Amino acid sequence: MKTNQDLDPVRLRQAFGDFPSGVVAVAAIVDGNPVGLAASSFTSVSLEPPLVSVSIANTSKTWPDLRRADHLGVTVLAEHHGPVCRQLAGPVGRRFDDVPLLVTAEGAVTVSDGLARFDCTVYREVEAGDHTIVLLRLHAVDHGTFGAPLVFHRSGFGHLSPVPQKGL
Repeated sequence: MKTNQDLDPVRLRQAFGDFPSGVVAVAAIVDGNPVGLAASSFTSVSLEPPLVSVSIANTSKTWPDLRRADHLGVTVLAEHHGPVCRQLAGPVGRRFDDVPLLVTAEGAVTVSDGLARFDCTVYREVEAGDHTIVLLRLHAVDHGTFGAPLVFHRSGFGHLSPVPQKGL
């Protein structure tokens, strides 16, 4: 195993990339327009209170606008959302071109055919190195769509085979 002196950012990013993660869209209506970003750091945190988290790069130009929104939408993206994810990382004015959206009365924006959709508010932000961990409190959830999630692994997109839903 290499020592701390071998933790250059390129090698570290490659090692982190060995761990596959799902991808979410985080979006809201801000100043009358949909604003959003993609994040591969989504994690469930707590059932009581209901919390999830995403990590946002401190260099994000989108997060300062998004954090002003009353409510945020978080969408768990499906395997067919690779192009949507790329758009969310592209030019701000074109991020939602031809993407079917749902907008709540509070301004949370979700992708209409996502695997799961959450309506959230910012609960807390925690500085963590070159990122900010954003804890989001859940207010509503919808997860009627079945399918495989979009997976980010080794700097590329993939998918998992869906597991059949079993009754309780």
